[in-house]
Amino acid sequence: MSRTTSPTTPASASASASGDLADAVAATSWEDLVTSALLGTDRRPPGGASGAGPDGAASALLDAAALHTVRRRAGLLPAAASPRPAPAPDDPRPPLPEAARGRLAQLLADRAAAGGSGGRRGTAPDLTELIPQWLATANLHGYRAPDSALPALLDAARARTDLRPQALEFAGPRGLWLAGLNPEWKFALRGASGSGLLPSLTDPEAVRRLWEEGLFAERVALLGAVRARDAEAARALLATTWRTERAEDRLMFVDSLRTGLSCADEEFLEQALADRSRNVRATAAELLSALPGSALARRMADRALSCVSPGLTGDKPFVAVEAPHECDAEMQRDGVVALPPSGRGERSWWLGQLVEASPLSVWPARFGGRGAEEIVAMPVADGWGEELHAAWCRAAVRQNDEAWARALLGPPSTPPSNGPGTASLAERAKLLAVLPPAERAGWVADFVAAHGLSEAFQLLGVCPVPWAEPLGRSVVDALDIARDAGSYPWSFSGVMGLAERCLTPAEATRLEVLTTTPAEPADASPGANGYWSEAFQRLVSTLRLRATMDSELSPPPEDG
Repeated sequence: MSRTTSPTTPASASASASGDLADAVAATSWEDLVTSALLGTDRRPPGGASGAGPDGAASALLDAAALHTVRRRAGLLPAAASPRPAPAPDDPRPPLPEAARGRLAQLLADRAAAGGSGGRRGTAPDLTELIPQWLATANLHGYRAPDSALPALLDAARARTDLRPQALEFAGPRGLWLAGLNPEWKFALRGASGSGLLPSLTDPEAVRRLWEEGLFAERVALLGAVRARDAEAARALLATTWRTERAEDRLMFVDSLRTGLSCADEEFLEQALADRSRNVRATAAELLSALPGSALARRMADRALSCVSPGLTGDKPFVAVEAPHECDAEMQRDGVVALPPSGRGERSWWLGQLVEASPLSVWPARFGGRGAEEIVAMPVADGWGEELHAAWCRAAVRQNDEAWARALLGPPSTPPSNGPGTASLAERAKLLAVLPPAERAGWVADFVAAHGLSEAFQLLGVCPVPWAEPLGRSVVDALDIARDAGSYPWSFSGVMGLAERCLTPAEATRLEVLTTTPAEPADASPGANGYWSEAFQRLVSTLRLRATMDSELSPPPEDG
């Protein structure tokens, strides 16, 4: 009996060949498949597919990878269960009122949905810009953050560093406990000194263990907590590992001495002047120069006094300057950077560093008992005035000297370009920050009244919030004047944004009259009055929303 065979069709032959190819490739190890996928099957065809062509090799590779994946998953052994986290700590603070709880959810949801759409903002308040004020008020009343809001709150703090102090205070111990479970929220641990995530500071062995074995953020938080409790213990802890720390870590650690800086830190900082890292040396020198009684401050004063002196010719007193001719090794050890930035002369660069690091208390004796105001008003010979006054400005900020800050600011009615200290608005803002809050706000109010808002933005940013009535009224009047003058409204968008956050909500009623759209003057920018009206409507609605938020956060009246 004869056997008959079925003729092989092209399709069945192709399937057989494909199956043989898949079987051959399936025998290839997982590591070889990964290598072929990374390099490409044209450069590294998997085993058994060298003659299959690029399409066939690629198809066989994918089939084999799928097969290997199933095998690997099927053979995967269960992992050991991780230990349960410790229970979340209690938070004894009172809960938020119900209306405030809903408002918080709205603010955080608006932050998550916000995008950079640009264009006109319309008349609706910008909720994302109100989060800092809402948090400040909630913290002022001592409320506890709702547990359900903690993830969104930590995400907001992660995205905006300006929110972190207030957000973490509001999140409290439970927020910091939660942050310890998610690597994306590790930033919160840096401020966790009172969270319970750190060991008891009265347990020296636990403190030593975390200092030697902890993550960097944990070590920074630990050093800050120990520093706040016992500055000497913090320096001793830092000294135990100082020589083995990385340069970038040493920089962060030495900068932590800025908090509570005192003469007791001088010895440690003097040793840091010989550090291998230039940044560490510079930070140590800056901190030492902020201690007027330090040896470094005296050395810098001796150098500065040899460069700046009373003029000895003519009838009128003036300031004579002879800038350094070299930057020797001792100057560099004390923090003077030898190489100037591009566009700066060496001698003026060295002079500025010497003067800003010298105690301001040495200058009255140098100039015959004159006070700061008289010294600043003296003419400076040979064109050194701008450099010398700028250095005095930096010294006043570093040493937090109110008398010199006032002298260098001068009267607010004087234009910045003609002022006694510096024309730089950034430097003037730093000087203002040295003054008491009420004096600061009054000075800026007079400055706005005299010069308008075009140069006031940076100065307004350092004023206490909410703006006191003289300052708020001065800003509103200046905005009204700018509108009536036909100015471009978008030129004042930054100031308007500050006003939305910083004016007292009580100003809303007075601003209502400015929300109308008057007829445009012939020389006004087209559509400018419409923009102004829209901006004032948004300002009024924002102030009223802030008033509502404040009332929602107000504690309920006590019975009886």
